[in-house]
Amino acid sequence: MALFGRRRSADPGGRESASTPSAADVTDEPRDEPSDDVELGTPFSRARGPFDSSEVTLDDDWVDFGAIFLPRTDAVEVRLELDQSTDTVLAIHLVDGASTAQLQAYAAPRTLGVWPEIRGEIASGVTTQGGRAEVADGLLGKELRVRLPDGTAMRLHGVDGPRWFLRVVLNGPAATDDDAAERLLEIVRGVAVVRGGDAMPPREVLPLRLPPQPAPADASAVVESEAAAQPARRA
Repeated sequence: MALFGRRRSADPGGRESASTPSAADVTDEPRDEPSDDVELGTPFSRARGPFDSSEVTLDDDWVDFGAIFLPRTDAVEVRLELDQSTDTVLAIHLVDGASTAQLQAYAAPRTLGVWPEIRGEIASGVTTQGGRAEVADGLLGKELRVRLPDGTAMRLHGVDGPRWFLRVVLNGPAATDDDAAERLLEIVRGVAVVRGGDAMPPREVLPLRLPPQPAPADASAVVESEAAAQPARRA
C-alpha cells in the first residue's frame, strides 16, 4: 500500500478538537434535523473492531502509526496528513478512488464514552449555521450524516474504546453511498488503538507518527531505500 502523501493541515498546531466540523473534512449529501433521541437498532459492539491494543497481538499484520495501528491491505491507498513545518502527523487518510476516510484518535474518560456528546455538538453547530444533520445506524454504530450550508456533506463515525475515542470522517462518494462507505469502514474495523499510559485530558489528540523504517544492512541499502521512497511523497 502507498504511504506518506503530504497535505498541509488547516490547523498547523494540530490541536483540532474531536468535535470540530470543518469543510476540509467533508463531501456530499445527508438530510434533516438531528434525531439522537430516537432508538436506532442494536448497540454497536467492538467484537470485530476497532480494537484496543490490549485485545490483539500487534505484529507484522499491522502498520505502526503510533496511536493507530492499521491493518496491512492493498485495498486502499494510505496518505498521511502532515504539518509540513514540523513533520507532525495530524491524521491518517484511507483513499479508495474518490472516497476517503480520515482517522484520528483522542483521549477519553475511563468510564464514559464521548461519541454521543460529540455528535450532538456537531449536529447542533451544523443546524445552527443553516445546515442539516441526521443520526442513522451505520457499520460502526450510530453515525452522523450532515450537509453543510455550502452544500458539502460528510458522514461521521465515532467509536468509544477504553480511555480512547476513534473519529472517522468519510468524504467523497462514501459520504452518501453506502457501498463506498462499507469498503472503507471494513478496513477501519481492523484498526487497533494504542492509548498509552500517560494522563491526558479528554478529547486531546493521541499522537501519530511515521512508521518505523527497518534498518538497512549497509550504506548502499540506504541509498536504494531513499530512492524508492521518493515517489510516495506528495507535495
